[in-house]
Amino acid sequence: MAKIVLHAFHLLLLILFLTTHHSDQLQPSQIFSLLQIRQLLNYPPALTVFKDSTDFCSIEPTPSFTLACYEDNITQLHMFGNNGDLPLPPNFSTDTFFEALGSLSSLKVLSLVSLGLWGPLPRSIESISSLEILNISRNYFNGDIPIQLSSLRNLQTVILDNNEFTGKVPEWLISLPVLAVLSVKNNSLGGFLPNSLTVLQNLRVLALSNNNFSGEVPDLSNLTNLQVLDLEDNYFGPHFPALPTKLVSLVLRKNKFGFGIPAELGHCYQLQKLDISLNEFVGPFLPSLLSLPSINYIDISKNKFTGMLSQNMSCNAELVLVNLSSNLLTGELPSCLHLDSKSSVVVSDKNCLSNEAQEQNPSNFCHHEALAVKIPPQQQNHTRPAAKTVLASSTAGAIVGGMAIAGVVFLVIRRANRKASVKTSPTRAITERVSPVNTAKLLSDARYISETMKLGASLPAYRTYALEELKEATKNFEASSLIGESSIGQIYKGKLSDGSLMAIRSLKMRKRHSLQTYMHRIELISRLRHCHLVSALGHCFECYQDDSSVCRIFLIFEFVPNGTLRDYISGLTGHKFTWIQRIAAAIGVVKGIQFLHTGIVPGLYSNNLKITDISFDHNLHVKIRTYNLALLAENKGTVGGGSSPGSKGR
Repeated sequence: MAKIVLHAFHLLLLILFLTTHHSDQLQPSQIFSLLQIRQLLNYPPALTVFKDSTDFCSIEPTPSFTLACYEDNITQLHMFGNNGDLPLPPNFSTDTFFEALGSLSSLKVLSLVSLGLWGPLPRSIESISSLEILNISRNYFNGDIPIQLSSLRNLQTVILDNNEFTGKVPEWLISLPVLAVLSVKNNSLGGFLPNSLTVLQNLRVLALSNNNFSGEVPDLSNLTNLQVLDLEDNYFGPHFPALPTKLVSLVLRKNKFGFGIPAELGHCYQLQKLDISLNEFVGPFLPSLLSLPSINYIDISKNKFTGMLSQNMSCNAELVLVNLSSNLLTGELPSCLHLDSKSSVVVSDKNCLSNEAQEQNPSNFCHHEALAVKIPPQQQNHTRPAAKTVLASSTAGAIVGGMAIAGVVFLVIRRANRKASVKTSPTRAITERVSPVNTAKLLSDARYISETMKLGASLPAYRTYALEELKEATKNFEASSLIGESSIGQIYKGKLSDGSLMAIRSLKMRKRHSLQTYMHRIELISRLRHCHLVSALGHCFECYQDDSSVCRIFLIFEFVPNGTLRDYISGLTGHKFTWIQRIAAAIGVVKGIQFLHTGIVPGLYSNNLKITDISFDHNLHVKIRTYNLALLAENKGTVGGGSSPGSKGR
């Protein structure tokens, strides 16, 4: 009877905390900022909800406006317009607008899309010091990307697409250590890419398409978390860039890349989309690219690739588009590319293939063209070409002026041609229809890679671990490191070379499942970073050597060794658990649950928590270790189910 009363009292504490602590009533300064923003934007219809609301944090989200709060502060502001449908007033001041935003001292996510904002991005943006995600795409911002962004040390996502920014990608990007997404598509940026890109270890998406960049791409092979690289429609080249092996999408379309493609590209086992069309590539095509375990889109059209294909070559069964057209390929189209599905597209015309109904050149055409192509020797350590010297003379001013005029004319013509090519190019139409890698979705997901620095400040950055690291940490997974086991895998205690501890969950996967089967759920896990959760630190894939499909997945969590809430309440730990400590634990549990429900998008519900799912660290700080996040494991089981990360199953 006493135990029942005790548990009922604990439940009452939780209910009282939930009903009295979180009123979501904003501070007057934040309410004033919202009303000022509405006035500056000329009272748009999307913000008419302000008139009837006294509790701004409870306003229902709409496609045009979303406001999110956490602990009585505005943390997210999303506004989406239609670029010109509701023009801004003539006296609109972008500086004043951003100064009003600066009063939202806890703002972490800011999306201002298609609002018709113009002019340079104000320097006052540095006053939004808590900002982690910035999306100002589809406006009319111009000028350089301001250096004031470098002071926003918590920035994880920067999306500046479809504006009129000029200048270069700044060197000061090195000042943003947690930057995960950088997207500046469809601007007028140019010049060489800075070497500072090569040290952004957390970078996952780098999208630079439709600008005027040129020169060699810096060595990106050390960016082990990079998943999306989009360099389409620039002047990069001529060498193929050095890349990490865990890319999901690689788009080099419409550049100046030449020479051949490196054999290392065949080791990108997670690669789903490859588009290297409309370049100047020469040399042999790598047929192994067709059978990469994750590939479902490949376009090498309009290059000068050579090589003989044969009917018995293998392909990935999930291919939805293969475009080999306008190259110098000979032999026979592989039988695996005679796809019957109406949703699949194979284009192979303007080669010299013997078994193709599509228009082909005679075999001697490819032979003579291949002989005419001079393939320069590969340079393993190519360097960026030095800028050409400009002669100083009395006519220098005239030369520069003429170049400037020619440059303006060129840009106008180039942008007009871009629009025309979108309307007329059949390859572009195919790309838009069946492109399997949803870059917009990856950009959206990446906004939540690491929700807040405040809530997970003590955690190291989420990363991919090497299998050798895990073997060293667990002494090759010996029995003494095993701390838990369930029907879907084992849990090991690991110790890294720097002395930090971690819990490693090993999950066996069904053979022949490709890596992309699990990548979405891995992304979900990587978002869960909170001081009251046993948070994920990283993951590792172990693949079969014969076909590179997934053999095992290792999920790395914080190690929380100090017992459960049941242990402390029942006295099993031998320590007296005071009422102050019990109340603090209840508050910690509520904050952790609130984060799961509202701190990430989409929220995690149906957590099914038990008293044994609440652990404590060395400071008796609450950590929820099971939160019902599903991951395929022989088509059953959950991450956090069974034995929980950080301790033995009970």
